[in-house]
Amino acid sequence: MLRIAIPNKGRLNQDARALLADAGLEVRSSSERALVASLGGEFEAIFVRAQDIPEFVADGAADAGITGWDLVKESERDLESRLDLAFGRCRLVLAVREDSGVHTIEDLPDSSRIATVFPRLTRDYLLRVGKRAELVPVSGAVEIAPHLGIADIIVDLTSTGSTLRVNGLREVATVLESTAQLFVSRRPRDSARAQSLDELTASLASVLAARDRRYVMANVPRARLDEVKRILPGISGPTVIDVMNGGLMVAVHAVSPAATIYRTINQLKAVGGEGILVTRIERLMA
Repeated sequence: MLRIAIPNKGRLNQDARALLADAGLEVRSSSERALVASLGGEFEAIFVRAQDIPEFVADGAADAGITGWDLVKESERDLESRLDLAFGRCRLVLAVREDSGVHTIEDLPDSSRIATVFPRLTRDYLLRVGKRAELVPVSGAVEIAPHLGIADIIVDLTSTGSTLRVNGLREVATVLESTAQLFVSRRPRDSARAQSLDELTASLASVLAARDRRYVMANVPRARLDEVKRILPGISGPTVIDVMNGGLMVAVHAVSPAATIYRTINQLKAVGGEGILVTRIERLMA
């Protein structure tokens, strides 16, 4: 049985569950508060705090884990990132009060006090930029620290910056960019476990690859196939199938980027395409 550590709450939990379900590994538990759940087959999910997942994976308590890159870097555990999962996107930023005279990292006084949940990442960043400051580790509610006089500056996570602005804070510099990723340890593992982890990685990657693609089918004039191939290049070119109508029309099938599907449909119509059908793709394996 292979164990996958998943955040036990929050948006990371929801997105991780959705991704696994789309890959055919739906969480099956008797209670929402269950700490362990079957994913079917040889996989089992364990639910722990997102910040504890690097330790679980590094120590071998879990074979793989889904958590943020920021938390792995803060833990200083040497894990292998198998796959960027493209959710949980955020930035670790250095921020000051709106009325502060600090506008760039060069303006940061050496006497500054910085409140953060990420003391290691903050320390490493200050070393890289050649600055000194007193670190004030906190466990939460970082944004309020400057208003309480606990610190002059904060280093905290933000997605859109709206929470910082609501609390009268302004970004000065980005310390780290982060997304949720699939992590495994660098410990040696037997061939069966290695194969299962490879298959898990490929399965999740196929779901992610399919999310921004669409499958397009259309009947088009045979005489305009060269134009259609430019509109629908597909993965290795479109699939062309004869239509039983005397040979004037052929059916073309191809994978197309979802972001350009509106233009693609109009281009197909312009070259005589008809019976155009666009569907979502559940999995796409290269």
